[in-house]
Amino acid sequence: MAKEFKLEIEKRELVKKSALKSLRKDFIPGIYYSSDSKQSIPFQITKKMISEAIKSGAYIFNISVEGKKKNVLFKSVQYHPVTDDILHIDLFGIKMDEKVVVKVPLNIIGDAVGVKEEGGILSQALNELEISCLPLSIPDVIDVDISKLHINENIQAGNVALGDDLDLVTPETEVIASVTQMMKEEEVATTDDDLEDDQETESEESETKSDGNESKDNDKNSDDSSEG
Repeated sequence: MAKEFKLEIEKRELVKKSALKSLRKDFIPGIYYSSDSKQSIPFQITKKMISEAIKSGAYIFNISVEGKKKNVLFKSVQYHPVTDDILHIDLFGIKMDEKVVVKVPLNIIGDAVGVKEEGGILSQALNELEISCLPLSIPDVIDVDISKLHINENIQAGNVALGDDLDLVTPETEVIASVTQMMKEEEVATTDDDLEDDQETESEESETKSDGNESKDNDKNSDDSSEG
């Protein structure tokens, strides 16, 4: 069951980028819109409120837009590339009786038999799945059991049991996790030996060329002496 959290936001006027820098000292600018809204509404929210919202672990947020209560999702969050500070937020209005598309984090459980007993290495390719469901059905996490995974096997998005109230949006063939075979030390040693052999061969060829050049030089000097 999805958690809900009340957000306190303030409507703001659209300003130039230069004015946003001053605004971001205390607030974070954002835009509210929905599928049935005629226009987007700019707003601002305190950094403290955003911090509390993130800590709540909620997916659905309650706001007041022009005196009307609305349910929204975080549609997009822009971060500073260096400091990771939040720069801008898009809130998308939803209806509680209509499905939404969201990304839900994956929770890997169990120890793969391919790692525990067969000496393989576990590799996780996906950290979340994109699903479609009613807002109140959004799960906190999706569990993925890897305990029966052997070497050279993988779990794909289509293998995860989601339940009747969740529809998979991520392509079914997307690999979530796989177990691969660890490279054997013997193979590494053989590769090193081959490298040393190649280096020795190159060294011998260089010496042969060098001897050949010295011989040519000696012959040339002998000819020069004869001409003198």
